[in-house]
Amino acid sequence: MYKKYLVIASKKNIAGLNIINQLPQFRKSPVMASLTEAPTFDIYTPEEEAIYTESLDLNKINRYDFVIFASTHKSEKGGKTLSIHTPGNWRTAELGGEDNRVCKTSALFQKQMFEKLKANVAKYELEEFQVTLECTHHGPLISRPCVFIEIGSTEEEWTNRRAAFVIAKTIADTIHEFESNPYNEIAIGLGGPHYCPNFNKIQLKSNVALSHIIPQYAAPITEEMIQEAIEKTEEEVDFILIDWKGLGVSEERQRVLDILDKLYIQWKKTSDINKD
Repeated sequence: MYKKYLVIASKKNIAGLNIINQLPQFRKSPVMASLTEAPTFDIYTPEEEAIYTESLDLNKINRYDFVIFASTHKSEKGGKTLSIHTPGNWRTAELGGEDNRVCKTSALFQKQMFEKLKANVAKYELEEFQVTLECTHHGPLISRPCVFIEIGSTEEEWTNRRAAFVIAKTIADTIHEFESNPYNEIAIGLGGPHYCPNFNKIQLKSNVALSHIIPQYAAPITEEMIQEAIEKTEEEVDFILIDWKGLGVSEERQRVLDILDKLYIQWKKTSDINKD
């Protein structure tokens, strides 16, 4: 069970600061927290963008059990989005972090955060925003388990106070209500596009909790990628979940299946999962 959380937003990040400004209203009294041993969170605002490891005080970060990055999401297509993902690079590190390395994360924490985000969007009538997972991408690389939660995709959305309120409440709700053993099946996602439509449905409507997602555009997916995703998942991984059509050509599918057979790892298709 995580007890000490750190929420990070760069002083240069518009959406991150907007979210951070909303967070104090959800902080429980330190005295009450100590009496009940309730989870607590602190806030850290580095000067430079937090996707770059060198911008961060790693000694400070390592004093916490779990890290949440509040940030902007940028997209050339624009659109109103609230998104969740883990940082890391499957190949070349173009925006922070290191080549071929990803951060630790918790599939259970991500699932519960995604569910609470969806519920808060409905509760506070913010349905013009799309709630979505993103595949694992960009930096930083830290040793603590972590997740990004973001507002996208333009300055109009980044400065939206209601969107920031919903994100801040979702962060606080997940911290205060996180269940470390809710009997979910744990999976790594393979295939599909960046915004993971098939994995979104599974994260929200099934018993499966997803941690890392390796998208089709990272292909060819390698044994090292799969092992890195498994090693950087806090929980024991039950199986690999494949977006079958999202893996592209049949040769790539077979190559991935051969890797999974070699590693003695169980796999399922997204279409096999009950989403009622």
